[in-house]
Amino acid sequence: MSKARKRSKTPDGKMTIGELARRTGMTVRNIRAHQTRGLLPPPEVQGRTGYYNEEHVARIELTREMQAEGLNLEAIRRVLESTGGSSQEMVDFARAVRAPFEDETPEIFDAQELATSWKVKDLDPKLIRHGERLGILRELPDGKIEAISPRLHRASLELYELGVSPEHGMATANTLRKHAEGVARAYVDLFVKEIWEPFDRAGRPEEEWPKVLEALERMRPLASDALVAMFQITMGEATEKAAEQTLLNAGKPTRRRGSKSAKRARGKRG
Repeated sequence: MSKARKRSKTPDGKMTIGELARRTGMTVRNIRAHQTRGLLPPPEVQGRTGYYNEEHVARIELTREMQAEGLNLEAIRRVLESTGGSSQEMVDFARAVRAPFEDETPEIFDAQELATSWKVKDLDPKLIRHGERLGILRELPDGKIEAISPRLHRASLELYELGVSPEHGMATANTLRKHAEGVARAYVDLFVKEIWEPFDRAGRPEEEWPKVLEALERMRPLASDALVAMFQITMGEATEKAAEQTLLNAGKPTRRRGSKSAKRARGKRG
């Protein structure tokens, strides 16, 4: 039988597993593995042949998108199962969650250039490793150093210009990181408890997905604005307290060296 006659027997809009493989660029083996994992619905069987349709093509493309967003196959299976297969909203949500909080382009420096900007002769490898643990530096295979946040790096250089050592600058970055993690957790918990969990308990109604995505996107700048505003308040209060203490200390009479011994000597002579 010719190939043309074989194709003529295929129902309109339906594909054999081989045709589905060619259409999606997958192997037959992988398609069957997806079915075994519950990622693809079973084919429509006519006679002894299983036929696939556009729904299967869309499901494979959706699975690829979700993999690209960082979900493993078991997580994808659970998502597809919980949403009945209509999971484009979940893909959009995963993409929004994984999007950079703020889009900064990292800057790359060679070791000597970075050492000069830090006003040191040679870079201390311990400082670079510390910066990597904090997520603010990354050593590249060619020995160059990537500053993840140019904004943070410029702030550090300003501190070094004022006379702050790289060691103390890195220690301050460590403290900032700890406090920033607490702020981040507070906003994530707020989103989960106040927006996601009520939505999830309601069965994730399709018409509510746009509101959830909008809330997630709007909370990003709100978190930044609130953090900066609260920092300005607390920085003002801390500066005021430090200034008061400095003025009090400055107003106290200074003791000259040997004043106590001179008094004791005078007392003996008296």
